Amino acid sequence: MFPSELFSARTLVLLNAPLKHPRSLFLNISLWTKPAYRMPNTSTRQKHGRRTRRRRRADPARNELVSSSLESAQQCLFNQDYGTAFAHYLLVLNLAPVFKDFARESFRFTLFKWAEELDSLGRIQYLFDCYEQALELFPDDEVILNSMGEHLFRMGFRDEAAGYFHKALKMRPDYPEARENFYRVANWLVERWHFFMLNDHGRNQKYQQAIQKAVQKGCNTVLDIGTGTGILGMCAKKAGAAEVYACELSKTMYELACEVVSANGMDGSIKILHMKSLEMEVPKDIPHRVSLVVTETVDAGLFGEGIIESLIHAWHHLLLPPKRGENEFGEQSATGRVIPAGATVFGMAVECTEIRRHHRLCVTKVGGLSMAAAGELHSPVSCSSEPDDSMEPYTTERLSRLPGGYKPLTEPFTALNIDFNNVQELEGLSSREVQEIRLPVIQQGELDALAVWFQLHLDEENSLSTGPQEDTCWEQAIYPFHSAKGFVLKPRDELIVEVSCRDAYLRLCSVAVLRDGHKIRLDKLMDSQYPVSNPNPEAELCSALACLQTDQSQARDFCMLECSEMALLNNQDYHQSFCTALAKLISQLKVKCQNQERGSAFQPGPAVATRCASPFYVLDVSEGFSLLSLIAASQGHVKAFSSVEKKKQQEVLKRLARSNNISEQHLEFWLNNTEDEQGMLQRPSREKLWSAIILDCVETCGLIRQKLMEKASLARCLLEEGGRIFPGKIVVYGMLVESETLLLESAVQGQEPTLGFNIAPFINQFTVPVHVFLDFSTLECRHLSESVELFVLNLMDANANYINREVKVQATSAGRITAIPFWYHIYLDEEISVSTLGQASHWKQAAVVLQQPLEIILQKKMLGVNCM
Repeated sequence: MFPSELFSARTLVLLNAPLKHPRSLFLNISLWTKPAYRMPNTSTRQKHGRRTRRRRRADPARNELVSSSLESAQQCLFNQDYGTAFAHYLLVLNLAPVFKDFARESFRFTLFKWAEELDSLGRIQYLFDCYEQALELFPDDEVILNSMGEHLFRMGFRDEAAGYFHKALKMRPDYPEARENFYRVANWLVERWHFFMLNDHGRNQKYQQAIQKAVQKGCNTVLDIGTGTGILGMCAKKAGAAEVYACELSKTMYELACEVVSANGMDGSIKILHMKSLEMEVPKDIPHRVSLVVTETVDAGLFGEGIIESLIHAWHHLLLPPKRGENEFGEQSATGRVIPAGATVFGMAVECTEIRRHHRLCVTKVGGLSMAAAGELHSPVSCSSEPDDSMEPYTTERLSRLPGGYKPLTEPFTALNIDFNNVQELEGLSSREVQEIRLPVIQQGELDALAVWFQLHLDEENSLSTGPQEDTCWEQAIYPFHSAKGFVLKPRDELIVEVSCRDAYLRLCSVAVLRDGHKIRLDKLMDSQYPVSNPNPEAELCSALACLQTDQSQARDFCMLECSEMALLNNQDYHQSFCTALAKLISQLKVKCQNQERGSAFQPGPAVATRCASPFYVLDVSEGFSLLSLIAASQGHVKAFSSVEKKKQQEVLKRLARSNNISEQHLEFWLNNTEDEQGMLQRPSREKLWSAIILDCVETCGLIRQKLMEKASLARCLLEEGGRIFPGKIVVYGMLVESETLLLESAVQGQEPTLGFNIAPFINQFTVPVHVFLDFSTLECRHLSESVELFVLNLMDANANYINREVKVQATSAGRITAIPFWYHIYLDEEISVSTLGQASHWKQAAVVLQQPLEIILQKKMLGVNCM
């Protein structure tokens, strides 16, 4: 059996947190046992050569210091005094570099453990000082470089992190951790929409036409705000602008723009500044005011990237004044203008089950547990007209790709018009009065959200639409409706929507419904007071009116969950599968205990009786909010340990436990014990191990979690005989497809879409071969094969796994293989499984996108796929 130290909270953290560093306990045992070492340069053997060299005289004091410091480092490491051990190792390796290869692994381990402690204490500067000292000793150590990058990335220094990951890959191109980290940071530094946007030839051409027209009309000096790759600035220069300036805040994009501009022969004629436009001054940064500002700092909600603030600043400090007519000599004075010239925002009310299940609780039971006592649960997206810094004003979706589609409940309406060439209008946007719009309902359906898009007016002739029916690189903004049971709109209803911009964000809020002359306030409806639908309209109206008389002063229990956590909570198949598998395991363990008890009836002893009397222990190390611990505790004779850390979420579980008649003694939040370094999970017996450990194996984005197999290996050591890891096995499935969409979203496809400018080779350095957050059910693609099993990960039996596997895939039709989408069947045991591909799944899928598409002809149907 394992000693009780294995049950410390710190050990359990290894299961819950991503494993970033080597954690082997077997660190050159010889380092802990040898009291001293002979220095290599103390050998008495003479070296012979043509000329005898004077050998460096041995320094006994120096050797003694190195020897004693090395011994101290080993003892401190054994005692888990990592800070002191690190200091001793620094001294040893600086005085005696010959020990570098010998002590490298132990030094790495000490550095990583000491860095973890410094991180937990918030001593960030000291943490980085330690890494810099380590890299002075081991400048080409790919593991240390990668770890340094991980710390930088977690703390938000993404550009710097990318540099360390890239260097680690240069040292060791086959280093999987560094490669995965580089792909992750590349997704942050160059977001995937850059590729789709640059591949949008129609969008690029319309911007080019508007810029060319403005330059030809006399806008001879141009500033490109948020230049990205520099394409709009290059359009201005190509159109004949005398002076072109550009600014970019992202260091990565700034350096990328400099490379692109240089490669297109414009490095001497376009000045690029690494700064926000809000920090720019005349003449400090640019010599004088410009006559044209071009920008595309707009998101799906139009104002989310700060275009209002940047344009107000530009009009006051960087742009020539707007057109004011002729001067005293009858000449047209120089004026300033902005592209885009303005925008019109549209919206409509929609019913959409996919939006609904990501933003509010849609089920009454989860895994056999009644959710009545859960209180108000919804996503962190607030549609309130009142600003709330803790909530997002909207989320984004591509409506055309949502599984199950959507149903328009109203006609599209105009929510807002804005003129970017009118500074007074821009300054008055936040103080505009709240506008109330009445929308006739055109068909019956449950109100799930307001969907918003806009038309960007580049000039009088050119415009771009981000509407759901357009083939555009933009998504739509989604303002979800949060009422727990929703609200069914009917024809002849009028939906009242409030539109405001109080904090320079566009905010839309569904506030009321006019039905049969009565106004029903949607923000006053309580779960139990208004049904989703009612066949009796009179009874429905009375119920709605009655709710207006109800005392609303009583505060409701509210808890915010991430959108993915809400979708998980609404995934009934997932929770029911776990409920069945846990019940099956507990039943088996009970039978085993009873059999052992009967077998020892003729040899009475306390051991078996104690084991059967004590509860079964279940550990849930899922990330985020999880009900699995509570589902385990509901099986009876089980004590469950939850990884839920947020206090409000713990309160939800406690309320659910009470309402489902589960004693709070059967539920413990083990992460609460980690504040005490010596904190131990109290167990009735030192011999007792876990009956089940629940691992969170697949990220919502569609990828296997980092270091899953290492976590599984640790979990197996903590299981009692007959215990299980959930899931026990993961089977990876895939399919060959032809998808132009995935190509357009993964890399710039040549120079044609980018107006002939040479951009692709530079931005495609940040191409990531795995496309995540993919919905395979709505992906535009042609299937070129049936689904096939690609790989199996056995978490219960490491010997059953293989390192790589070649799979022969039977092609079913001719075409170009551009990608291999993949998903998982997650086996809780041999009979019970859940799929990440189902319509109710809270997981998305992922796909490997081929850099060079592969042609298939009908005569050549078999294709080998190498799975690593």
